[in-house]
Amino acid sequence: MTPKAGSGPIILGLTGSIGMGKSTVADMFEACGVPVWDADESVHRLYAESAALQRRLVDVFGDVVRDGVVDRVLLSQAVRARPDGFDVLNGIVHPATVEDRAVFMARHADAPLVVADIPLLFETGAETGLDKVVVVSAPADIQRQRVLARPGMTVEKFEAILSRQMPDAEKRRRADFVIDTSRSLEDCREDVRGIIRRLVVG
Repeated sequence: MTPKAGSGPIILGLTGSIGMGKSTVADMFEACGVPVWDADESVHRLYAESAALQRRLVDVFGDVVRDGVVDRVLLSQAVRARPDGFDVLNGIVHPATVEDRAVFMARHADAPLVVADIPLLFETGAETGLDKVVVVSAPADIQRQRVLARPGMTVEKFEAILSRQMPDAEKRRRADFVIDTSRSLEDCREDVRGIIRRLVVG
């Protein structure tokens, strides 16, 4: 990839509601040589490695650490037990992931393009500081079919997750690019390659 003029990489936000195929698209960017920071991976790693974050979660949600790692099942139970649980959790975890993302961006400061894969990008205001945003989308019936096929998923869980996410139509309205994953994988790969060409070369 040939960088455009300017200092630092172009930062492309990648987001999409549950079941839209965001992880698959993130893998496509990586396959094209684009560094990808994954917010979910960051949280999992911080739950295991950040003693400061663990202490903060224990202070607020009780004993949710087992064998030196945040137990996600216990944490989920504690979060659901209070009406403001998800907001409180985001208020604790979000700053830690922002710092982790900054470290990643600094490590890839010489790259022409870097992707920030953030599931709740718009919901958390994370679009601030990004250059462009791509939303991964699919028709609602395909999304529903994909999600309900997951092990342990129920209609109630699916609807609860959707209730915490911005509607897909609004995400698409705010996007600079939209990738429709109801089409073939090769069509999606070509969309990814086209975005890279437009941002890095064009």
